[in-house]
Amino acid sequence: MVFRKPLKNTFMKLIHCQRFLVLAFLVFAGLTSEAQQSTVAEQAKAKVIPELHTYLIERNIPGAGNLTAEQLKSISQTSCTVLKEMGPKIQWLHSYVTGDKVFCVYKAENEELLREHAKKGGFPVNSITEIKTTISPATAQLK
Repeated sequence: MVFRKPLKNTFMKLIHCQRFLVLAFLVFAGLTSEAQQSTVAEQAKAKVIPELHTYLIERNIPGAGNLTAEQLKSISQTSCTVLKEMGPKIQWLHSYVTGDKVFCVYKAENEELLREHAKKGGFPVNSITEIKTTISPATAQLK
């Protein structure tokens, strides 16, 4: 019986130690998780993605409606090459080719980027208009 009391004390100390280790581990895991979340949030803030506006560019190109598929392909390739060099702050969505004009729809951070793209690609720019919104027959159905 003399050995039971020291054994009981040792056993109790061991249980307290295990509880402490488990609690310490949980606290450490929680702090680590919180630190990772704040790091991800800080990284997201650091990589602020610029707001891109939508623009309509009017280009006067006599005979544009008569350009061959090969000519249109070449023009498109030139535009894409310049866009790739300029980075993600400017994007070409599509263009409408008419008799003597081409109307291009772009997304860009600002109008200056559109003018820079045109200069580098050798494209005329007769007007640039920011598109604020779009409507269609579906707009008439809105409640």
